[in-house]
Order: sequence, then structure tokens, then C-alpha cells
Amino acid sequence: MVKKGSWVQIHSVVLTTNERAPQVPESTKNVPLEMLVKGFLTAEAQLGEEVEIKTITGRVEKGKLVQVEPAFTHSFGKFIPEILEIDQMLQKELYGGEA
Repeated sequence: MVKKGSWVQIHSVVLTTNERAPQVPESTKNVPLEMLVKGFLTAEAQLGEEVEIKTITGRVEKGKLVQVEPAFTHSFGKFIPEILEIDQMLQKELYGGEA
């Protein structure tokens, strides 16, 4: 059981495939428009249940509870030595040396 007030993520379908605009590309038209939103659970619930959350900005959203205490999993990728070299060159050209 997930407690009321827990930080969670929900999933909902905003537009089904037959509600998509006719001018969007075929590959887009063939999939629903989905939304993932994070917020505070407004009532006790279990994973997979339809729930209501309140976002940081105060919006109230409804959807399927998919994750408790969601974490950021993105990164800026692997280290690229050329980017560091470009930074050093720019520092020298713009500021006459290192930052």
C-alpha cells in the first residue's frame, strides 16, 4: 500500500489513436499520446490503480499509479574528450586563459 502524500508517478492516455489529428505523421497517428506526471498521492493506493495526484504546481491529475518515489534516470551521455578541448580553446579565446 502506498501512503497518501507519497511522491509518485502516474501514466495516462491523453489522446487515443483515433483521436489524433489527421495531419500528424502516420507513425505518430498509430500510437496514443501518453503522459507521465509526478506528484503527491491524494489518497492511499496500490501500484496499478487509478489514482489522483497533486503536482508541485498545484495541478490535479488522474492516471494509473506506475512508480513510487521516481528517480531521474537520464544523463548527458559519456565523456567526450573533444568537448573538453573545445571548452579550453574557448576559455583561452574569450577570457585569455582558464576560467
